[in-house]
Amino acid sequence: MPGDPVLATGPGSTPGQRVQTGPLRAITPGQVNSFPIVSTEPPKELWDRIRRGFAMPDLQNELVTDREQWYTSRPDYILRMTERSSKYLFHIVEELERRQMPTELALLPFIESAFNPQAVSSAKAAGMWQFMPATGKYFSLKQNDFRDDRRDVLASTRAALDYLQKLYGMFGDWHLALAAYNWGEGSVSRAIAKNQKAGLGTSYDELSMPAETRLYVPKLQAVKNIVANPQAFNSELPLIENHAYFQQVQITRDIDVALAARLADVPIEVFKALNPSARRPVILAAGTPQILLPWDNALVFQRNFDAYTQGQYASWTAWTAPSTMTATEAARHTGMNETDLRSMNNIPPRMLIKAGSTLMVPRTAKMEDDVSSHVADNAQVSLSPEITTRRTTVKARKGESVASIANRYGLTAASVANWNSVGAGAAFKQGHQVVLYLPITARNVANMVGSFKKPAPLSDNIKIIPVRRSASKTIVKKSKRR
Repeated sequence: MPGDPVLATGPGSTPGQRVQTGPLRAITPGQVNSFPIVSTEPPKELWDRIRRGFAMPDLQNELVTDREQWYTSRPDYILRMTERSSKYLFHIVEELERRQMPTELALLPFIESAFNPQAVSSAKAAGMWQFMPATGKYFSLKQNDFRDDRRDVLASTRAALDYLQKLYGMFGDWHLALAAYNWGEGSVSRAIAKNQKAGLGTSYDELSMPAETRLYVPKLQAVKNIVANPQAFNSELPLIENHAYFQQVQITRDIDVALAARLADVPIEVFKALNPSARRPVILAAGTPQILLPWDNALVFQRNFDAYTQGQYASWTAWTAPSTMTATEAARHTGMNETDLRSMNNIPPRMLIKAGSTLMVPRTAKMEDDVSSHVADNAQVSLSPEITTRRTTVKARKGESVASIANRYGLTAASVANWNSVGAGAAFKQGHQVVLYLPITARNVANMVGSFKKPAPLSDNIKIIPVRRSASKTIVKKSKRR
């Protein structure tokens, strides 16, 4: 519309600069040659394309200068980051331009994760866009035992740009939106409300915020400045050509990660860098129906996949525990060695596998069906401490019965009666040695006596007798407290 700002693209204009136009006026044929010719040729280098899309206001303060010096004093670090980014930047820039968002945001993963899709923070944020588990779920990033979409290149980029658009819509300012991306929208909203109440300004520089958030936008501004003019900072950016690095390839069967890389004829490290959401050595087609491959390797994969005749594509599959069981029982059900089952599924000692848990197990040659979409999207391993019992004897107090002892130790009268070969209504003489089997969890051994309703001194009343495990009662041999 007349009078609206537009991007300046003529000679001498700043990349991303917006200029004010006036009402449209007719021109004569003789005036045509007096106007400069603007080249419409697309940039050959991706860095130049990013520069042309800069549209955020610049931040200028001492923190920006400090971060510029920090980055430029570490050329090896910049080189590693930028080389790593070469696999992903084109896709991110394409998405930003499609949404008409500032291309500075393509540099944000430099700040978040140094463009490492496998990065995990101490706060459990994951992926190159560093999504927390709850925020990832809010933006439909699946997180289960077989995949974590917070690491997925396409899914995490979609979610990050969705989130940034939402934040910009809330605050109307890109610096505040970035602060909220780092600190949380609620925290930024409260900081703004606090300043408004005190009659203070509400810009990024004026809000009170943690040191990490205070430094967040200066970091991005410093990287932006280096990308905008690397020569001014005595820096060199590796060439990233302005074309796609990867393309999507549909998969129709569960397939081992190693086999997929081999069929595509790419190093396993490259395959994992493009498909970082896979948490296990197998990709489940029902949950991850496409993989990313370098552009020239996609056709190679398809041809080799169609021609593969050496057996099944996947050597692993998912098995759901029908009931709560020990790792020993699960290994027996699945035909695995118990040590291998524990290692493959991260099951520590003295833990039970709860009913409904999904374990990764070897796929048999006769198995034809792939893993269902429900399992592929919801697979989790749920564990609980294995409860063991120890044979214990306690001295009956004056007037005690089966019922009173059962009540004192949180047991059933029927069990106490059975262990001592008496009736459920029987009474004991004072000092009689009553046999009990007391449950003890792996983490609660030290508090066993303190958890009873009426505890008595351990040395006086309770004697632990080590015995071997039997089929009828779960008993442990060692009596060491943990």
